[in-house]
Amino acid sequence: MIVEDERRLALSLAKGLTAEGYAVDVVHDGREGLHRATEGSYDLVILDIMLPGLNGYRVCAALRAAGHEVPILMLTAKDGEYDEAEGLDTGADDYLTKPFSYVVLVARIKALLRRRGNGAGASPVLELGELRIDTAAHRVFLDGSEVTLTAKEFSVLEQLALRAGEVVSKAQILEHVWDFAYDGDPNIVEVYVSTLRRKLDAGLIRTVRGAGYRLETGG
Repeated sequence: MIVEDERRLALSLAKGLTAEGYAVDVVHDGREGLHRATEGSYDLVILDIMLPGLNGYRVCAALRAAGHEVPILMLTAKDGEYDEAEGLDTGADDYLTKPFSYVVLVARIKALLRRRGNGAGASPVLELGELRIDTAAHRVFLDGSEVTLTAKEFSVLEQLALRAGEVVSKAQILEHVWDFAYDGDPNIVEVYVSTLRRKLDAGLIRTVRGAGYRLETGG
């Protein structure tokens, strides 16, 4: 389902996605989008933030509060860490800033659907020794005590945890946490890993020189 009040954009996206083989519903209002998402059985929701009725943040938060786990890809004309953090904190799975490449949008959609398929029936809680990561609630506990992380810190940790015991490259983290079109300083990953080491046990995340990082399994 596409929830987008720019009608030309919404219909253009719907036409393209239909040609890709997807069945697409389009609504232009936040309240209607929330109602349809609650009543329907969708595989994915593309959700604009600036909507009449209810904005995208509130629609997303309401769906998550009601227990709906449908993947949500947020679209917005805004950019910046604050808006992205707010979107992810309300439960969005991914975030794309307008103007965007249609090819990138389709790649993100496929990645979200693939991730949902791989996670079907899987527990949203990852337990690695004394580290407990609730991927649904975005909460982290170490030795039973909750550790407060920002949205980006959580996303970096989640990528390492999903491949615990394996080496995860800096490029893989950039692609999944920022996106493959990110053209800033790739050393931003080191900054976030350093912060995670300070907040968690410093020995949990190992640097594998020339290859990436490995989250120790605790076993």
